[in-house]
Order: sequence, then C-alpha cells, then structure tokens
Amino acid sequence: MSQRAGRDSVLVSTLLVKPGELAAELEQDQPPVILDVRWRLAGPPGIDSYRQGHLPGAVFADLDRHLAAPPGPAGRHPLPEPAAFQAAMRAAGVSRDRPVVVYDDADAMSAARGWWTLRYFGHPDVRVLDGGYRAWAGAGLPVSTDEPAPAPGDFTAEPGQMPVLDAAGAQELARTGLLLDARAGERYRGETEPVDPVVGHIPGAVSAPTAGNVNPDGTFKDPAGLAARFAGLGAVPGVPVSAYCGSGVTAAHEVLALALAGIPAGLYVGSWSNWVADPSRPVATGG
Repeated sequence: MSQRAGRDSVLVSTLLVKPGELAAELEQDQPPVILDVRWRLAGPPGIDSYRQGHLPGAVFADLDRHLAAPPGPAGRHPLPEPAAFQAAMRAAGVSRDRPVVVYDDADAMSAARGWWTLRYFGHPDVRVLDGGYRAWAGAGLPVSTDEPAPAPGDFTAEPGQMPVLDAAGAQELARTGLLLDARAGERYRGETEPVDPVVGHIPGAVSAPTAGNVNPDGTFKDPAGLAARFAGLGAVPGVPVSAYCGSGVTAAHEVLALALAGIPAGLYVGSWSNWVADPSRPVATGG
C-alpha cells in the first residue's frame, strides 16, 4: 500500500463507515450511538421515514429542531444554542466517550449537518454512514420500527471546535481565498431561487455543487477524486477554504467532502439566507 493510499484509508475510516462495518460494531458490548438525521427541504418530515423503518437502536434527530436554532436574520438554520443542543444530544444518549454515527437516506446531505454540528460542539468521534439508509437496507441488514428510549448521555457542548465564518468573513474570503458555493449551479448563477427572496451568489464565490462530491448511489467519491475536484476549483496548498449554501446544510456536506480530501475548511453557517437578510450586501449573478 502506498503512503498516500494508507493515509486516505485512515482518513476515510475516521469520517465514514460502511454498512457492514457498522453492523459489526453494533454487535459489540459498547456500540456507537446511531442518529437518524433524515430530512428534506420540501418534506415530508424525516420523522415519517424514521417511523417506517430505521437502523436498529437509532434515535431520530430533527435537523430543524435539534441541529439548528429557529430561523431568522441569522439564517434559515442558524447554530443551535449550546444548552439546547446539549440537552437534545443527551436525550439521544450521546456521550463524549462513545462514538456516534449519523445517517440519512443516501447522500449525506443532511447527515453531514449532524456530523458537523456534533464536531463543532466538541464531540471527538463522529462518522457518517456512507450511502445512508439506502445502502444499509440494500445490503440486507436489519431495520426496525421500534423507537428506543436510550439512557441519557453525558455529552457537554463546547462550541467553537470547527471553523466558522460570518458574513464579513465570507466576503473577505471570497476576495482573498476560496469560498465555495455548494448550491446547484442554477441557484449560484441566479437562474432560479426556490427558497430565498434574492437570486445570485456572494461576489467572488466559486460554484461547487455538492452533487459533484458523491457517486450515483449516494456514496462519497474516493479521497483522491475529491482532492482533484477541489484542486481544480482552486483549493491548493496555502489557500484558505470555506463553504456556504442556502442555509448551512449542504455546505456542511462540502466541508465533509473537503475533509475527506484532506482539506480543512470553514462553514458560513448563515449562508445565503443570512447574506440576503441585509439588502446592503452585494449580489452577483451569472457564471
């Protein structure tokens, strides 16, 4: 095994877990805590999918209520208050010394927000189920409709463990570093905007839709492929990188993909929904 291949293998194993690997871990005396983070922007609610079937022992984590504060000028999915997040995670059985695995339907677009938020608040061992529920069920692994009542965890939320940007920081980085826009290309170009009241993108940002991070089955592309993709967008040594999207959800996916590529990156949590809350901020359209 080459030095690079070994490094990539270690990196992936600390960020992602395959269905078969997770199934084996669930048989251990101290299995990881499993959080179901299924969510769709236009619905239906993720809890409906959870109740129809989920990984055995998984607890549902509501992205809108548990992984974000209520929407407002700070954005549609601002950071949750530390005390509220801590309470939600303890109720789900999360403890600092016990690994956590998060998953969604397939492509980790919402699971990555769970991964990022736990890491931001200081949990040291969080992984994403690569391929999500679809990969788990597709492998013939057991599913359950039981809703567990886990013993309370002891997780303590300590914010600031992942880099974040505010609007001023995003504007500066777009000028001096690399600010990636994780939304679909048509939203970046201002051709359509299905959610927010203003079309376009932050001037100087580079379009990098999250769809380019995954394979057709929803699993992540290999680290070398991701590194090549981001290098082509300008993520080269010495250039600081951050990402934004509509409300800080899919941009967390971009941060996870960058981490798989070995590139540390910040997250503009408020993202476009925060940016356009101030009409004095500049807006660009086009490619």
